[in-house]
Amino acid sequence: MRKPKINIVTLGCSKNKVDSERLAAILSDKYDILHDSDKKSDVVIINTCGFIGDAKEESIDTILEYAELRKANKIKRLYVMGCLSQRYRKDLQEEIHEVDGFFGVESVSLIAEDILKLESSESENLNKSTSQIQNLSDSQVLRFSDLKYNHERVLSTPSHYAYLKISEGCNRRCAFCAIPLIRGEHVSVPMEDLIKEAELLAKKGVKELILIAQDLTYYGRDIDGQYHIVELVKRLLEIKGFEWIRLHYGYPQGFPDELLDLMNNEPRICNYIDLPLQHISTPILKNMRRGVDKEQTINFVNNARNRVPGIAFRTTFIVGFPGETEEQFEELCDFVREMKFERAGVFAYSAEEGTPAYEMEDDVPDEVKQERVDTIMAIQQNISLETNEKRVGTIEKVLIDRIEGDYYIGRTQYDSPEVDDEILISVDEVKLNIGDFVNVKLTKADYFDLYGSTIELKIEN
Repeated sequence: MRKPKINIVTLGCSKNKVDSERLAAILSDKYDILHDSDKKSDVVIINTCGFIGDAKEESIDTILEYAELRKANKIKRLYVMGCLSQRYRKDLQEEIHEVDGFFGVESVSLIAEDILKLESSESENLNKSTSQIQNLSDSQVLRFSDLKYNHERVLSTPSHYAYLKISEGCNRRCAFCAIPLIRGEHVSVPMEDLIKEAELLAKKGVKELILIAQDLTYYGRDIDGQYHIVELVKRLLEIKGFEWIRLHYGYPQGFPDELLDLMNNEPRICNYIDLPLQHISTPILKNMRRGVDKEQTINFVNNARNRVPGIAFRTTFIVGFPGETEEQFEELCDFVREMKFERAGVFAYSAEEGTPAYEMEDDVPDEVKQERVDTIMAIQQNISLETNEKRVGTIEKVLIDRIEGDYYIGRTQYDSPEVDDEILISVDEVKLNIGDFVNVKLTKADYFDLYGSTIELKIEN
């Protein structure tokens, strides 16, 4: 008999992706697992994002799309989990009746139990369980979370790279951010659990390990009052198989120089950092509760670049924050022009219920916010082209991610999956395999892509 199919649709950030992969591992004995597939499936689980307005809208649209399929009996069961469901569970239950169960951010074991009860045909117990769950408060639902760490995952990424979520939640209290409301305070995953999980990923053939957290550099502080991110990275470097270790989502306040020095001295750590700065105007940073001012922000960026020459700096900014004047926005534009960040993204401010900024007057019109987004992105586009053109003629190590049309698509150490620049190599030139490392001479630059020609395959031990 064929196994029934479950399609797990993951929206939002890579942290959600890891949650979906853990859920998939629990269900994989009884179900064939699909990730973000358009193939026919028996059960659909939507792992939602509720971070900002656009993300919430995408999550709701996705739920409604699959609710229509559920209503038409084209899928047998529909579940919703993740950040949006955590924040707005009761509202969603009242409005969308085609969903069989709504679960929060820490309910991986709970949703798996509910689905597996269905598989075992315990319908009476299942209906009772589901009914009880829907009437619980958020805090009560979280008590059902399993405390045993789940090391196994069914990867949704290509097999040569994977994310390692080292903590949950956040202790920063940025005025605009709802993450602490959704995911709670910072909780570090015990180091031995992370090492075991990383070892399993290496055995599966993962070559690039991407460390993620809401605040990477805070790792360990909740355990014994000390920061342990450097110790963790050193332990991960001892595991055979990883050619690249990449760091995502730091915080400028308290970022350890020792981590930058380790990055500079250890070739397996990508010379890359993803660290949202959000703004540069001191009054805006203060109202955002970022804990740093303009001078400290500039000093941090300069220090990172001095300690790690050639580092690729990815950051994000928020425009249209309450009270942002035209002068303060121009100050941000000047900062972007001067600093020439290798990678940058921009978000229009979105007022989120329950955050300190929600009580402020959202006084920048939406059309002005969008104009400011477009202005910053135009500046950054020119910086990106200038940066890429300087790389033409160099030889760089490239990891091949996929084939698309007439090209192999790869990345350098300066590029993270899905968000950064890509290297295009003609399929007519040479036979490559997904997951290969190759040395590539860059021959042509575009705004967000480069083209190259292979020099030689990297010989792996």
